[in-house]
Amino acid sequence: MLIYKIFRRPEWDALRAKGQTLGAPVDLADRFIHFSTGAQVMETAARHFNGQSDLVLVACDPAALGADLKWEPSRGGALFPHLYRPLALSDVVWDKSLPLGATGHIFPEGPL
Repeated sequence: MLIYKIFRRPEWDALRAKGQTLGAPVDLADRFIHFSTGAQVMETAARHFNGQSDLVLVACDPAALGADLKWEPSRGGALFPHLYRPLALSDVVWDKSLPLGATGHIFPEGPL
């Protein structure tokens, strides 16, 4: 199972340039990096990135993130993965563009 983070293109470019990130402004404010599971990520995109284009979907292996990854209740009591350390570029399993279509974001084909 993988977990997912949605970045705006400048945030992703900064991570690639620096090799790590503390996340987006919401992550900095909350003091952890927000992730979603495959079952949660489409709602996360619709709720927090509605109408935004030029996004990047990043996948990470939760086992590789170690003890700094905590599963905590959030939206409706569902458990969401939160990372309590910088996300390193080496933590990223894959990245794919997340374009905006006529009815919302267009996710990669296949299971998330």
